Formats: sequence, C-alpha cells, structure tokens
Amino acid sequence: MQSTKSSLAALTLGAIGVVYGDIGTSVLYAVKEVFNSGHVPFTPDNIFGVLSMFFWTLTVIVSIKYVVLVLRADNNGEGGLIAMLALASEAVRDQPKLRQVLLVVGIFGTSLFYGDGVITPAISVLSAVEGLEVISPNLHRYIIPMTLVILFALFAVQKHGTSGIGKFFGPVTLLWFLCIAVLGVNQILLHPSILLALNPLYALRFMWDNPGITFIILGAIVLCVTGAEALYADLGHFGKRPIRLAWFAIAMPALTLNYFGQGALLLRAPESVKNPFYLMAPDWALIPLVLLATAAAVIASQALITGAFSVTKQVIQLGYLPRLNIQHTSVRDTGQIYIPFVNWGLFGAIVVAVVMFRSSSNLAGAYGIAVCTDMLITTVLTFFVIRHGWKYPLWLCLLSTGWFFIVDFVFFSSNLLKLFDGGWFPLMIGGVIFTLMMTWQHGRELVKEKLRADAVDLSSFLESVFVSPPTRVEGTAVFLTADPGTVPNALLHNLKHNKVLHDHNLFVTVHNHPIPWIGMDKRVEVEALGHKCWQVIIHYGFKNNPDVPRALEQIRSRGCELETMTTSYFLSRDTIIPTLGGGMAPWREKLFAQMHHNASAAADFLRLPNNAVVELGSKIEI
Repeated sequence: MQSTKSSLAALTLGAIGVVYGDIGTSVLYAVKEVFNSGHVPFTPDNIFGVLSMFFWTLTVIVSIKYVVLVLRADNNGEGGLIAMLALASEAVRDQPKLRQVLLVVGIFGTSLFYGDGVITPAISVLSAVEGLEVISPNLHRYIIPMTLVILFALFAVQKHGTSGIGKFFGPVTLLWFLCIAVLGVNQILLHPSILLALNPLYALRFMWDNPGITFIILGAIVLCVTGAEALYADLGHFGKRPIRLAWFAIAMPALTLNYFGQGALLLRAPESVKNPFYLMAPDWALIPLVLLATAAAVIASQALITGAFSVTKQVIQLGYLPRLNIQHTSVRDTGQIYIPFVNWGLFGAIVVAVVMFRSSSNLAGAYGIAVCTDMLITTVLTFFVIRHGWKYPLWLCLLSTGWFFIVDFVFFSSNLLKLFDGGWFPLMIGGVIFTLMMTWQHGRELVKEKLRADAVDLSSFLESVFVSPPTRVEGTAVFLTADPGTVPNALLHNLKHNKVLHDHNLFVTVHNHPIPWIGMDKRVEVEALGHKCWQVIIHYGFKNNPDVPRALEQIRSRGCELETMTTSYFLSRDTIIPTLGGGMAPWREKLFAQMHHNASAAADFLRLPNNAVVELGSKIEI
C-alpha cells in the first residue's frame, strides 16, 4: 500500500511537470491579451464577465472534455491524436471510405501539432522574458536576444537527452504553481468580491450583452487552455489517475486563483492591464519571478519538443514520413529519443516566429487556429470511437460529443478572425507537413503497387532454384522485403552477381500496426520454406522500437542459427523514376523522389548492424 501511494505521488509530480507545464504558463499572457485587444470596454462588469469565461472555459474544455471524457479513450493505455486516430480507424474498419476520410483528417490534425510546436515555445519563453521590461523599460532591447539565446540553449541540449534534468521538471513546475497561486491569493484578499465571477451567470450575461465582442475575444480566451492536448497525449507516460489528480488538486486551483488575482488587480488598478501578471508581484520579487517564469516556460517547451520527437517516430512507423535518423538518449528509457532533423527544423521555425512577431502579443494572434482545429478533430474522432467502437447509443454519443463540438467550433470560428494577424503561420507549417506526409504515403503505395505487379512468387522461385542449386556458403542471409511471399530484388542481384546462396536464408518483412504496443510473444511469425529458408514477419506497434536483430533472436529455437559475425542483411533499394501518366502530380513525384533520396538508410531505422550489406534494387515508376 505504501509503495502504491509513493508511486502515485511520483507520477502525479511528474504529470505536473510534463503535462501541465504548458497550460501553467498561460497566465503570463492570456488575461493581458483579452484586455489589450481594445475590444472589451474596461468596466468592472466586463472584468467579472471575462474572468467567469476564463474559469468556465477551463472547466468545460479541460476538466470535463479532456480529463473526464477523452482520457477514457485510451489505446492500450496510450493517448494522443495518433492513438485516437488508431482507435477511430479500427472502429470503422468495415467502412473503408469513412476510414480513409478519418485517416486523412487525423493526419492533418497531427500535422498541425508541429505548427503549435512552433508557436508555443516562442510565446511561452518570450512572454516570460518580457518581465524584464516590467523591471526596467531600458531592458526592452534585450528581450529578443535573450529569448533566442534561451531557445538555442534548449534545443542544443536535446541530443544529450533529458534524463539528467527531467527529475527537476516536476518540482520546479510545482513551485511555479504554488507561486502563481500565492500571487493570486494576495490580490484576491484585497478584493474578495472577484470570486463572484465563479458564477457562470456573469459569463452568460457578458455574452448576452456583448455577442459580437464575445465572438472576437474567444480567440484570446482560448489562450488559457494552451497545452490541453498534452493531457491526452501523455496518458501513456503517467496514467489517468495521476493526470486527473494533478489537475484537480494542483493545476486548476492554482490557475483559477491566479486568473482571479489578475482580475482583482485590474479592479483595483486598471493601469496594470499592460502586464497584470508581473504587476501582481512586489518589486523585490520581480527578478526571481522572471527567472522562475523563464524556467517554467523552458520546461513547457521541453515537454512539447519531446512530444514532437515521439509523434514523429509514431508517424514514421505508420508510414507517413520517410525514415529519419532516430537516436536513443537513454539506455533505460526507450521513449527518450532525439531526432536531429526535427529538433533543428523546429528551432529554425521558432527563430523565424520570434524575429517576425517580436512580442508575445503579436504571437497571440498566431496562436489558436491550430490548437482549436486539433480540439475539433479530437471531438470528431471521439464520436466515432464511442459510437462504433464502444457501441453506445447514437443519442448518447451525439449528446456527449455534440456539446463539445459546438464549443470547439465556436472557438475555431473565432480564431479564424486571426488568420491574417498571424494565424496563417502555424497553418502554413501544418500544411507543409501534411503535404509531405500525404506525398510520402501516396508515393509508397504507388511503389508497392508497382512491386506487386512485377513480383515473383517466392515459393515457386525457390523450387526452381533448388532444381539446380547454386553454391551454398556459410552464414545467414537476411533479406528485408516489403511484401511477404515475393522474391526480394536483393536476392536476385545476389544470385546474379555472386552466384552463391547462404546456408541459411531469412526473408523478413516488418509490419507496423496502428496500435501502440505489440508484445514479444506476438512479435515474430515464422514459416519454413524448405532448404533452410524461412519466411519471417515481424510485428511492431507505433510506439515499439524497431530492432530486427533482437526480434530475430526469437527464431533460434526454430532451427535457424544466427551468428552475428556471419549474418548479412540485404535491403532492396529502389531507384525512383517518374511515370509518363497517372500516379501523382509531377511536382509531388519530384518531391517524393527527393524525400526518398534524402531518407537515411533503412538499416539505421531498423537498428541493423553497422556492417549490414545494402544491395540496389530495380527502378520503380511512380
């Protein structure tokens, strides 16, 4: 019992640091952006109404939608948009057209994650460093340089992993939540009537009296739920109970107290609207508060960067991105990975965002469209999961998700007003990523179709070969092939050029499945083909780490000897040439060919030995 309590406490502390770091820093800019927009007349009634809208936005979107409903939709204990997409596509597997639509929608939502991944670190760190201007206006010119230095340092250390500093995430973020709660309480004690805004009637009255203004400022109100998707995405790391406990016991009370504290300050000193968060603090606490806010912003950014690595790996294994160089930064935690291309690509885009927008207020105009679209997609996919997967009655599914769909759609519509104020930026990033993903997936499908059309049956081929068998040499040859039961091009080239066949031959196909994990007991299928040849199929979930040599260790007991020094891995590589008609548009064909050319060796992705033999295959038209 004591061990269970200890584990729950540790997981809850970890969830505070990783899951809620992003939403915890929203207090730096959310209230400021609502009242600085110039749309809300600065009156006590409006302050009560806006604060009530903040509280009930947190309650409806985070507490009820994500914490209560969406967390229930776990995919073998895993969460996130990829996991939800897998659940939804599996639920409608008997409706192929609908399934294809859901896949495209889900992949589009995943693409938008990268747009959010650019805006969130930029606005979090920039808003934290802007506290320097409160200390002294003369420090304004240092805000952009310091922000870029902090971000560069953050991305530069990614290759070393986060195991060393990760243990500080929870305590530092907990300290941050306690600090913002204390700041809020101090102001609330000076104007306790602000707590009346907990009554939803204040929000409803504000919306009734100011429908146009309400619609406009929803684009700023949504800033209070930045990082809400992390609740679901990090489900597999911490579990439902720690995430729920961390939210209701720590994160939500602290956020509510701070927002209401800012409201109390505005009632007492309206001139504080320029930066109500930092102006809540006494002068002696400003420098420590800026440092703590910067640390919290860095932690929030770190969690998002780590999420980008994880999502990229999952998308690669689902077949929507080419194989990239994935480095493992921990010998104990297989989930700690580093992808150089993603790391520096994100950093470059964030630098562009910081230099282009130059302030958290300008970045707030860019934030919202991507995250609201993701929230809308999550709601749609949830409907198909509970209706077709869980078999709940239609009326109950429409009732439970329809309300959230309306809320998400209203926020999404409001954020469209920010399209030309910066909202185009994350959409552009998401659109580029989506184009890359769909081009790669479509191109690979065309390649597979061409290979199937020209494929030679493996069993028949082996029978003909062993009528007059070639010279057998010692060792084991592993031929990696996309389709089981067909002859790999690498085998044909080996026979043509070397005129020998290894003593043992494995024809290996790796299948990636839309489920998070596949256990070792279901990892390998083996079929004997005779003449010391075997057909091997290796199964991985999208969160498993592909490791072909380790998987093949399981077949030793089935009559095949695998000696590391005498095992050669043959990979068929295809030279891509464009078709004269059909296929993809010419520009997409060129894009796919370039992606295929630039993709790192499959041996790296599948964690093959460094001495793996690579044989060139045939030309493939697309």
